[in-house]
Amino acid sequence: MPRIRVRGPEGTSTITLPDDAKISDLISEITSKTSLTNFDIKYGYPPKPLLLSQSEPSLPLSKLDVKLNGEQLTISSREERKSVGSPKSTSPSNSKISSTPPQVKDRQTAEAKSFSFSGMHGDAKNRSNSAAPVSLSRKRGIAGDVPEIPIPELQATLVLRVMPDDNSCLFRAFGTAVLPGDDLSMHELRSVVASTIQGNPELYSKVVLEQEPDDYCRWIQTSEAWGGAIEMGILAEAFGIEVVCVDVQSLSIHKFHESGSNNRCVLVYSGIHYDMLALSPFSSTPENDVRVFDKSDDTIIAKAVELCSKLREKHYYTDTGGMAIKCKDCGVIIHGEAQAAAHAQQLGHYNMAEVDT
Repeated sequence: MPRIRVRGPEGTSTITLPDDAKISDLISEITSKTSLTNFDIKYGYPPKPLLLSQSEPSLPLSKLDVKLNGEQLTISSREERKSVGSPKSTSPSNSKISSTPPQVKDRQTAEAKSFSFSGMHGDAKNRSNSAAPVSLSRKRGIAGDVPEIPIPELQATLVLRVMPDDNSCLFRAFGTAVLPGDDLSMHELRSVVASTIQGNPELYSKVVLEQEPDDYCRWIQTSEAWGGAIEMGILAEAFGIEVVCVDVQSLSIHKFHESGSNNRCVLVYSGIHYDMLALSPFSSTPENDVRVFDKSDDTIIAKAVELCSKLREKHYYTDTGGMAIKCKDCGVIIHGEAQAAAHAQQLGHYNMAEVDT
């Protein structure tokens, strides 16, 4: 069944239509979600008009040239011509998101540079705007058993749910916590990020993104693009949830969207990879995981740091500043993200892997 994200003047929501849905069904759902009866529709990036009025209302959506499943539609009122980038705030929930952007402060901008493999995907000095993203694979997973932290008072265990190494680990970790069981969440989450940046050019400027916003929006929607602090800030605010991210190497805690939310999820950052923490009830299965926690109780945060300390003992992190990297295109060994970025820029080699030396 087609799932379509609808972004209107007062927020964003998801609609699900039957496989045989018609244009009239989509228009009816948009009116229901936005309370607008006379509106324009745009899709994709750069935004292109979706001219449904030029087709018969009875035409099945499957007959359109545009494949709408997983797409985000931006809806604007024809009468008022409001900017879709400045909607009113909505109440936080996991099913309806607010498209008001997070306020990027100097602290968060600094985190964006140090909290991600910046030489690979965010450093304008080391990568041209047209360069392809670097694909970097880890050399190791977790040696031995995955650490767990029993919490008897909660009759549960705090566990690490490991995400695949597929360049979408941040989006997958966030989606697993907030949108469990949603196979389309990777594409949709990337689209939310791009739409938020596009709708707020003053907030997400070239200085903040370290490259032209249009280039960044195109890049972040590719399956090879990594996410970092900027993406966590946008998604946290969009879904009305605090994102707590614990750095395995330093055991530092990074929080996004601290105000305006009663709930939080917890991610684990290990240098070039993100995983998700969950509370697993005793004698239960992953399907019964608790992935979203009450912000008023910091027990989970303390236990998360304890679990990450055990991960650090197992060296479950990548030191991006000094790691050895092998270029899979030419076989050369280089050291650290700066050299890797320079190598990619100079030779156009983007397929690399962390290795032992």
